[in-house]
Amino acid sequence: MSEPPVPAPAVAKRVPKSKPSSPSLDSACPECSRRDQDRSFITEQREINVEIKRVVEAILFAANRPMTCKQVQQVFPEIEQPELQEIQAACEAIKEDYRFRPVELKQVASGYRFQVRKELSRWVSRLFEEKPPKYSRALLETLAIIAYRQPATRGDIEDIRGVGVSSSIIHTLLEREWIRVVAHKEVPGRPALYGTTKQFLDYFNITSLNELPTLQEIQELDLSLDTTQQPMQVKSEEQETTEQVTQTAVGQFSETAEQGAEALG
Repeated sequence: MSEPPVPAPAVAKRVPKSKPSSPSLDSACPECSRRDQDRSFITEQREINVEIKRVVEAILFAANRPMTCKQVQQVFPEIEQPELQEIQAACEAIKEDYRFRPVELKQVASGYRFQVRKELSRWVSRLFEEKPPKYSRALLETLAIIAYRQPATRGDIEDIRGVGVSSSIIHTLLEREWIRVVAHKEVPGRPALYGTTKQFLDYFNITSLNELPTLQEIQELDLSLDTTQQPMQVKSEEQETTEQVTQTAVGQFSETAEQGAEALG
C-alpha cells in the first residue's frame, strides 16, 4: 500500500509593505495650525496698521503744531483708538517713507510735525514776503547762556557777558516762549531763574538739550573758525568755559533760527 503524499509546506504569502503614510502637518506639529492662524491674524493686523498709518499721516499733515502720539490717539473716536505703540510704529514708518523726499516728518520736543528739509528752506522762503526775523547778537548770547547754564539769573548772564542785559531782550525771549521762569533764587531780592522751553527746542529743531553741541565739539569748531574777534574778559575759569560755549553757540543759534523760520514758513 502506497504511502499518502506528504503535503507541501505552506508558503507564507508576502504581503507588500505599505509605505508609512506621512503624518499630517497637524498631527506631526500641533503648532502648525496655530501658526497658520497667527499668520492670518498678522496679515489682518498689518492691513489694520496700514489704515492707522494713513490716518496718522493725514492728522499730522493737517495739524498746525507738533503732536505727540497721545494727542494723535485722542483724535480717533474713543472706540476706534489704536494703541500708542501702533501710533508710534506708524510715525516711524511714515518717517521712513519720507526719508528721501523734500518734506520730512520730524520729531521735536513737542511731538511730530511735517516740515521742509533744512537744505531746501532757502528756496521755500521765497514764497513768503515776510523775511525771517534777525536776532541781535546780544539776544543770542543771552539765549545761549541760559541754554547752557540754566537755570540762570539775569545777574549770571550779566557776569558772563560783562555788560548789562536789556529788559527788552528778556521780554522778547519770554514773549516768544523760548525761556520761562523756572524758580526764584533764594538770595536777597529772590531773582528769577530762567530756563528754556519746549518751544525753544521745537524752533531749533531738536528734541532735547542733549542735542546741543557739547563743549568739546564747540571748542573744536571754534578752533577751526578763522575769526579775528577777541574773546571777552572773564573773572573765573568756569565763566571762561561758558564764554567759549557762548561765542560759538551764538553763531549756530543765529543760523539755525533763520533756517527754522524758513522751514516752517
